[in-house]
Amino acid sequence: MAKDTKLLMTFPVTATSHLLEEYRARGGYQVLHKVLTQMTRDAVAKEVLASGLQGRGGAAFAVGRKWAVINLDDGQPHYLCANADEGEPGTFKDRWLLENAPHRLIESMLIAAYALQVRNAFVYIRGEFEGPYQRLQGAVEEAYAAGLLGKNILGLGFDCDLVIYRGAGSYVCGEASGLITSIEGKRGYPRNRPPRLTVKGLFQRPTVINNVESLSNLVGILDMGAEAFRKVGTAKNPGTRLISISGHIAKPGVYEIEVGYPWKRLIYDDCGGMMDGASLKCVIPGGISTKVLTAAEIENLNLDNNEVEAAGSSLGSGGMVAIAEGTCMVRLLQVMLRFYHHESCGQCTPCREGMGWLHRIIDRIVAGQGQLEDLDMMVRISKLNDGNTICGMGDAAGYATVGILAKYRDEFEYWIENKRSKYEGNLECRRSS
Repeated sequence: MAKDTKLLMTFPVTATSHLLEEYRARGGYQVLHKVLTQMTRDAVAKEVLASGLQGRGGAAFAVGRKWAVINLDDGQPHYLCANADEGEPGTFKDRWLLENAPHRLIESMLIAAYALQVRNAFVYIRGEFEGPYQRLQGAVEEAYAAGLLGKNILGLGFDCDLVIYRGAGSYVCGEASGLITSIEGKRGYPRNRPPRLTVKGLFQRPTVINNVESLSNLVGILDMGAEAFRKVGTAKNPGTRLISISGHIAKPGVYEIEVGYPWKRLIYDDCGGMMDGASLKCVIPGGISTKVLTAAEIENLNLDNNEVEAAGSSLGSGGMVAIAEGTCMVRLLQVMLRFYHHESCGQCTPCREGMGWLHRIIDRIVAGQGQLEDLDMMVRISKLNDGNTICGMGDAAGYATVGILAKYRDEFEYWIENKRSKYEGNLECRRSS
């Protein structure tokens, strides 16, 4: 775990840990006061850049570098958006933050708003997140009542309003430009880039979009300083990460790990290994858009972006799914492709048609009507999608498909030849569907 517990995102969770009174009792909003009274905007931005904080939403782009694109004092309004859509299957760590630490997000957003000259900030929250929405809305109301939002915050002459915008359940609105289009009241289609959203984003004005976990790190960074933050994690990826782990794991949940933490230690020591004493077959590291890694491949891996990418996958959004031996990968891929087909917004022809083709092919295989050449066709469709869509959804579905077929092609061939699963009658086979 992290070397300095003051940097940890987590804290003792109680029935009232989401309330302003308890947050302030733990020192909440003191960092905001320090920033507003002792630091210039430029100093805040430089501290975030020096921290080396990488985005925790999937792309792992350095937060400080993204901020640096904003041209301050350009006479334009600037906007800040917290991406709380979290629609990636297997990922639920931002939900944990929204439910248990909403004021941590608000304080961090106010710090970011100060540094970026933002008067109006937004939280775009997934429409299905009823509980997290209620917690966040309550926290916003508390903050306004306490003079922590609105005009003359803390009596220090800083103004910032915060709006919570609820999505309508679209996966592609978790993509930054789709999120912006949705806030503008339009159909949630992703946009072509350039221009970057930091140049022309929300309402065609400079906009910074950061993930909930990314933003929530700011309080710790500005409290302890960039140098202390960099002592945790790795040189290229400092800090801690929240990992949400589910699947056939004995103790699913949200775990905070120091970047570089041994993968096996998380699964077998912290999470208690696989449930019912099963053996680990493979892991989806960062949401279903990332390629699976086998148990053998993660044997000596650490939870670090660079190591996982070198192994052929990504930590992505931190949504880990542990899959036990005996699970049918054909049915698993069918569930994944059903999701992608359903969630394609239809704007791009390769994605709109490609998702449908992949879904129909896998359904045909499961129905016992597949042919061996279908497997090569699925790989071909996946590769034709790669890089040919506005957002990365077409690419992501292809990564998932190609990744599973590359490592478990024998299970697909068995099903095609025998018209049934290799694990017919196995409980885990039924669980994956």
